[in-house]
Amino acid sequence: MQDGERGGIRRGTDVLKALAHGADAILVGRPAVFGLADAGVMGVSHVLRLLRDELEIAMAFCSCRTLAEADRSLLISPAC
Repeated sequence: MQDGERGGIRRGTDVLKALAHGADAILVGRPAVFGLADAGVMGVSHVLRLLRDELEIAMAFCSCRTLAEADRSLLISPAC
């Protein structure tokens, strides 16, 4: 883990990276709880919509039309 980087799914790009690593499912508990604490059910709905929008934008930047197209070719290996 790099400095300042924390685990978990917080952005749409995190979802895309997890799928590219081979994840079958993504859990978004923390963002949903933050949305719930801020604005109740509408806050959760808003957070999930933002996450979906960010994922769709990330997919477009990577030329992925479907989630099935997200594979390891999207990932960049860290320099050693």
